[in-house]
Amino acid sequence: MDVQVTLDTLWVLLAGMLVFFMNLGFGLVESGFARAKNTVNIISKNFVVFAIASIAFYVIGWGLMFGDGNGLLGLKGLFMLGGADNSPAVGDAYTGVYSAISWTGVPLMAKFFFQLAFAATAATIVSGAVAERIKYGSFIVFSALLVAFVYPVVGHWIWGGGWLAELGFWDFAGSTVVHSTGAWAALAGVLVLGPRIGKYAKDGSVRPIPGHNMTSAMTGAFILWLGWFGFNPGSTMAADPGSISHILVTTSMAAAAGALTATAVAWVVLGKPDLGMTINGALGGLVGITAGCAFVSVGSSLLIGAIAGAIIVFGVLLLDKLHLDDPVGALAVHGMGGIFGTLAVGLFAQDAIAPGTTGNGLFFGGGLDLLGSQALGIVAVGAFVFALSLAAWLAIKATMGVRVSEEEELEGLDIGEHGNRAYPDFVQTETVA
Repeated sequence: MDVQVTLDTLWVLLAGMLVFFMNLGFGLVESGFARAKNTVNIISKNFVVFAIASIAFYVIGWGLMFGDGNGLLGLKGLFMLGGADNSPAVGDAYTGVYSAISWTGVPLMAKFFFQLAFAATAATIVSGAVAERIKYGSFIVFSALLVAFVYPVVGHWIWGGGWLAELGFWDFAGSTVVHSTGAWAALAGVLVLGPRIGKYAKDGSVRPIPGHNMTSAMTGAFILWLGWFGFNPGSTMAADPGSISHILVTTSMAAAAGALTATAVAWVVLGKPDLGMTINGALGGLVGITAGCAFVSVGSSLLIGAIAGAIIVFGVLLLDKLHLDDPVGALAVHGMGGIFGTLAVGLFAQDAIAPGTTGNGLFFGGGLDLLGSQALGIVAVGAFVFALSLAAWLAIKATMGVRVSEEEELEGLDIGEHGNRAYPDFVQTETVA
């Protein structure tokens, strides 16, 4: 193994570890935005989901996503059966079954671990949107189905050499593959579950349910921001100093712009600079830049992040008006942010930044072709993921149920689902004589 392959491998593994670490960020953000009585349930879901994703992706998801097959799904390499390191040496022909990802020379296990971290992220997105009323077992079953069957098919269409890739759809690090997929799956779950008790009054007005720990939420957001430095630059899957540096800066600038815009918009619309909106604005900026981080300029990344931040604020308010109860704002951040980020490639991409890839977007003289491909991909992925996810949620509801009892929801899922509390010292107890 030569020096470049060694460096590439170390970079991919480090980036994968940063994406893995994002699970902690999601857990802190989600639990902070929820009530104290559901903290154990939420952090438990965020912990176990990586274990579920690991098995599901190894057994079947990886092969469906990257195995050689047709334009719809991979048909080879299930159960990781396809050889060890199938990447060809320089000048040699490729002889493995994962040709869609043979462009990077790192070992097969490095490729798998990095992509596994992405698959787990898609499932984690669902956790926040369905928080505070879902059965723990039902979430586990759905997560396994999502990572084993739904996410990999979308991934194959776009990253596995499938039909969307053939049509010129571009998503560098997953605004659609990861974030929109998680959001569409979450939306189906939210519709099947219904809102939390007391969230909406009989007259249709919205009753705020404040999160219990904004320190946790802010800490989690910074961990996610840090993790995105693996998420986006790591998708080069090569230690290319110029590309990594550019992508890291576009990523961070979009987050910064998103945070500031969301703060300003919330200040005007709500009358206060709401911290939750600031946090979700930064995350929206990160989701928004994920598809185009390698294809747009730093200046464009600022604009993309700023627009995404504003979208998140109005998106959260719109979802409440529609009575789509999402305790953490995941549908706005990952759904609306993912859709906009994917379209942004068709608007802001510049061929000079990544020659031979996307070509120019609409705002740089490229016409409507790229934007049209991006829009088609959004619709196709949304329809597929929502339909399959809705079917899965309904099947789970019909068999094992999806929602806890009213009594358990009011008491808190920590006791009902797990038999303990996150903050037992805060619970008043009787003194034994």
